[in-house]
Amino acid sequence: MTSSQAAPSISVVDINNLTLETERLNLRRFNEGDLDNLYKLLSQEEVVRYLYGEVQTREETQERLTKRLEMNSLKDDGDTLILAVEEKQTGAFIGDLVLILTSAEFSQGEIGFVFNPEHHGKGYGYEASMEILRYGFEVLGMHRIKGRCDGRNKASAGLMKKLGLELEAHFIENEWVKGCWTDEMVFAMRRSQWDTQAQPIT
Repeated sequence: MTSSQAAPSISVVDINNLTLETERLNLRRFNEGDLDNLYKLLSQEEVVRYLYGEVQTREETQERLTKRLEMNSLKDDGDTLILAVEEKQTGAFIGDLVLILTSAEFSQGEIGFVFNPEHHGKGYGYEASMEILRYGFEVLGMHRIKGRCDGRNKASAGLMKKLGLELEAHFIENEWVKGCWTDEMVFAMRRSQWDTQAQPIT
């Protein structure tokens, strides 16, 4: 007779007042005062070019911000954590990071990121995304975290490769986005890979 064993579940934590910190950045929950910064980010054509949505009006941005303020748990499939990314030295708003619980049963998540082009080229995307991966693996105990991007989005694909996520799939013209067929690239990392990557080189 064989025995079955359930997959490890993720840790349930309070994300209401969550703040994370890196060498140069603060990652925190959004608040009502973030409307102007979020609108400035999402109203740029360059920013939303490879995202599903179009440029946002101020009213649409307010609706999106309200939904973000209502997200207060990571325990059920689809629960989402979205953090504002700020530059420590200046307090400048850099962009946002997303961590979605895609499967509570199998301890799986998905990351996403949107950064202001004004701050490209400084390594902030890598620095912030490494911290959200650490949080997902080491604090929440996720087994696998994936990231997806439009096949034309070389910057996002390059960042995920740099983070150590491996390309697992490249779907050809599988989605109709903004009037055309687009490819989708899927990258992923497992906890065992993270543990190996996080070990210091001796």
